[in-house]
Amino acid sequence: MDRVFSARIDESVVGVISILANELHATKKQIVESAIKLFADKVEKEHRIDVLDLTFGTWERDESAQSTVTRARKAFRNSMSRHHV
Repeated sequence: MDRVFSARIDESVVGVISILANELHATKKQIVESAIKLFADKVEKEHRIDVLDLTFGTWERDESAQSTVTRARKAFRNSMSRHHV
C-alpha cells in the first residue's frame, strides 16, 4: 500500500532524482524508494541496527481490530455531539 509522504529537500536533490529517473527509465518513486532501501542497508551494517526488527509487532495490539473500530467510532460520535445541546 502506498502512502503520501511529504518532505522539503534541496532543489539540487530534486534534479538528481529527475535525472536518474529519466536515465534509468524509472519513476521518481522508484528512485527514492531504492535510495532509502540502500541507505537502510548501509545503516544496518555500519551501526548494527535491524530496521525491520525494530518495526516487527508495531501492528500488534492488545485489543481486537473490532474493538479498536468500535472505540474509534464511539469517540468520533462523542466528538460530534458534545457541542450540540
